[in-house]
Amino acid sequence: MSETDTAEQTEMSDEERAMMQEWESMAAEGEGDGAEAESVSGEGDDSAENADLPPEGEGAEDGGTRILNQEEIDSLLGFDDEGGGGETSGVMALINSAMVNYERLPMLDIVFDRLVRLMSTTLRNLTSDNVEVSLDQVSTVRFGDYMNSIPLPAMLSVFKAEEWDNNGLMVTDSALIYSIVDVLLGGRKGTPAIRVEGRPYTTIETRLVERMVEVTLSDMSSAFDPLSPVSFTLDRMETNPRFATITQSGNACVLARLRVDMGDRGGRMEILIPYATLEPIRELLLQMFMGEKFGRDSIWENHLTNELYKTEIQISALLGEMSLPLGKLLDMKIGTRIVFPTQIDDELELHCGNVPMFRGPVGQKQGHIAVRIEKYIPPETDED
Repeated sequence: MSETDTAEQTEMSDEERAMMQEWESMAAEGEGDGAEAESVSGEGDDSAENADLPPEGEGAEDGGTRILNQEEIDSLLGFDDEGGGGETSGVMALINSAMVNYERLPMLDIVFDRLVRLMSTTLRNLTSDNVEVSLDQVSTVRFGDYMNSIPLPAMLSVFKAEEWDNNGLMVTDSALIYSIVDVLLGGRKGTPAIRVEGRPYTTIETRLVERMVEVTLSDMSSAFDPLSPVSFTLDRMETNPRFATITQSGNACVLARLRVDMGDRGGRMEILIPYATLEPIRELLLQMFMGEKFGRDSIWENHLTNELYKTEIQISALLGEMSLPLGKLLDMKIGTRIVFPTQIDDELELHCGNVPMFRGPVGQKQGHIAVRIEKYIPPETDED
């Protein structure tokens, strides 16, 4: 018995030794991978690497668990390697992308489509050249984010909606500015406009662009006319976005990006309208539409009209009326005769509910009492 027990103890100790060797090899591999990753990510920063390493013995006890260093945390959060806080991604991008879900305004698509057609004709007459205007997209942006993304140099035209008592912004990029200047001053067709960077715009260039902006604002007023009459007037022109602030940086705005092509020349024009500016006509912009009828559905109107004509109503003829004391009314019994002061030649009133509508003489036709309508009673108006 003692020899058997000794053999079993020897076998169990061999198994335990094998398991311990496997655990030690796994812990060594985990520590080796962590050391390699830390040496690659923490190159050039020994102090940060030493600060992020776990104390001796902890890695083996946790089964190879490794603590992330600062650079890995920054890359996960979306900060760039230099710590400048540039473009972000990852968790910070998810946080910053929490754009408020603003309501969609279906009518704006029709308004801007109409604007594109009007601008194509107007700019063709202005430049005496073949001009094609196209709508790239209509989106919602924050005012501050858009102002920070404007490529400079550019001209920022602040316009005012007179009837809505608020402002908007029209941005013309440098390519379109030099193209319109070249076309209006007699540049040759087929040659791209020459850009002169690094200098402010001259008075002549500003005046020519101002003329184009005024024409565009007039077309935009015409595009909104079927929906709501409004006059857009140019307030001022700026080249610095800081001086073109028309609303709070966090406010939502509607951005329409337009592309203007004049042969081999052209550029972009962007129209920014804050939601606060569109608030007076928000209910109109929310309407659904068919084609370009701007909220009216003639098919539904005709159907509703036809159904109303088929509606049955009751009309009652008032044969007469008289005033009685309440005591006499309570003394009435079955068989009591009431004599009205109505004469044979008197006209009767026809009522629809409690509303008098027609008046005419009474007669008889085919054994029934009949009333011939001769007069229309206009509805009473409440005079304050």
